[in-house]
Amino acid sequence: MEIRPLTNGDVGAISTWRYPQPYSTYDVTGPISASGGYWAVYDAEQLVGYCCFGFQARVPGIDEEQGTVDVGYGLRPDLVGRGLGREFVATVCTFALSTFSPLRLRLLILDWNQPSRKVAEALAFKYQRSVRNAQGEFVIMVRNRDGRANAAVRIT
Repeated sequence: MEIRPLTNGDVGAISTWRYPQPYSTYDVTGPISASGGYWAVYDAEQLVGYCCFGFQARVPGIDEEQGTVDVGYGLRPDLVGRGLGREFVATVCTFALSTFSPLRLRLLILDWNQPSRKVAEALAFKYQRSVRNAQGEFVIMVRNRDGRANAAVRIT
């Protein structure tokens, strides 16, 4: 898998993706664009997902943390549950590390999304805390750039 600049065609495709309940909360309903910090994820010549970083990946109620890049992503709905999650998220994380050179990566995952949490744990992300907002309860998971969790990091 590889990360590429988002094209207008990618935006058009992603905006039509619809996830089944309860995952419909991940439907992209707002504007996305390459200039807005979004990227396309391809496997060969096939669009398989998208990713975003920083502000676009944060949920309301979470502040920016110096040295940390927030990571967001979405796998194409028809590919969810087919065992691609770990490779997909690893590709996104590798891109974030090489592009932004942060000390840490941070994921915000809805607490009921056990498959996403398991993928994050397999990639060495560790639970830091939970936060609730209008969208639901999110778990905050953090990983150092070297792939180790940093239990000493506390997000307040």
